[in-house]
Amino acid sequence: MASYFSSMQIAGRVALITGASQGIGAACVDAFRRRGAKLAITARSEGKLQDVGGSDAFIITGDITNPDDRKRIVEKTIAKFGAIDLLINNAGVGLYAPAWKAPMSSTRALFELNFFAPLGMVQLVVPYMQRQKRGFIVNVGSIAGKVTLPWFTLYSASKYALGSLSDGLRMELKRDGIQAMTVCPGYVETLFQSHVLDGSPPESMRRSRPFAIKADECAAAIARGVERDARTVVTPSVGWLFIMLERLLPSIVDRQLERMQGRYE
Repeated sequence: MASYFSSMQIAGRVALITGASQGIGAACVDAFRRRGAKLAITARSEGKLQDVGGSDAFIITGDITNPDDRKRIVEKTIAKFGAIDLLINNAGVGLYAPAWKAPMSSTRALFELNFFAPLGMVQLVVPYMQRQKRGFIVNVGSIAGKVTLPWFTLYSASKYALGSLSDGLRMELKRDGIQAMTVCPGYVETLFQSHVLDGSPPESMRRSRPFAIKADECAAAIARGVERDARTVVTPSVGWLFIMLERLLPSIVDRQLERMQGRYE
């Protein structure tokens, strides 16, 4: 039986990063490049991938909500490098519409990208990791996957599902030497809000931006989490206090979040 990595050395490992054309994904490309990883990067925009990847990243354009694209991305990475040591499931999208009236088409699109696509990538990559007797799966979730945000209910649900997937994979795959980690960022300064499927955040959130960090800070926390074999990374770490408060004093946290969301018409 293989064991977990006591400390994973990123240098020389093959990292496949989804949603790598901007935001957290692009920052991960830089963070893992600086640590010596061999990079395979994917997103829908070839031009943006070229800008991020430079001359040393292997670029595969595709839409990971498409099963054929997922298969092609994984097969091309294996053909290029012969292995996939790290899968960083970063691609995702938001939805601010209230759950009780959100269009079902938008809700399905949300779950396709935030949950089913990462699951599909995992199912394609794990057999290769099992043969290697090593691997690390990173699922980029959100602090909203630990505490439901009422202006972001369906997004929260998708990220709760992704976190639960990580927890289950960790137990399922331990004997194969494969680790799974959930990343729970707070507000990350990216173009995320401009690409949501519907709606906009409450005015109070646009002003305050709680737990705000930059994309490169998030990427650095992800890399450190891989290096130390973490189960969960909350970044910034003060987010753990918010999570603990919700567990210990849920009614108080609920009331505060209700006030922050304002009122949707």
